[in-house]
Amino acid sequence: MEDEIDFIMDSTREAMSDALKHLEKELANIRAGKASPSMVGSVMVDYYGSPTPLSQVANVNTPDGMTISIQPWEKSMIPAIERGIHLANIGFNPMNNGESVIISVPPLTEERRRDLAKQAKAASEEAKIGVRNDRKNANNDLKGLEISEDLKKGLEDDIQEMTDTHIKKIDEMFAAKEKEIMTV
Repeated sequence: MEDEIDFIMDSTREAMSDALKHLEKELANIRAGKASPSMVGSVMVDYYGSPTPLSQVANVNTPDGMTISIQPWEKSMIPAIERGIHLANIGFNPMNNGESVIISVPPLTEERRRDLAKQAKAASEEAKIGVRNDRKNANNDLKGLEISEDLKKGLEDDIQEMTDTHIKKIDEMFAAKEKEIMTV
């Protein structure tokens, strides 16, 4: 019985931590003014018929704060990389010089900053939903166990405390990202 309780608590803690890690990745993909290779991290390129992450077909770097340079390992991949950037719908207009693909990152307008803040808010809300679902699953798993009501209540309180802690971290991550986005 003790093993089952430990398993439920550990798997719930792990699932909630995974929600935080996922949110961290989501927020990293939302740009906040300065160019970074992670801005094109979600771009998939058609590499000989199969979708492949951009990082596996090219070197991505930022020569300065407003430019992303993508150096493909095969020059024939340049049109596919440009197409992938357009399809990813990340708001960039790629240009090529025959050797590499260059993206000029425009400065953010106030309206675009608000849109990005809304994106960050939506991502944090999704993470909160995930954490609450993990709490619900753990509580349902506890109901299936034949343990005393006092122990069950104590474990539910522990799970709620874990939930509150993770939701507080999500709010802190969102606040930091929103500040980063809205800072001109």
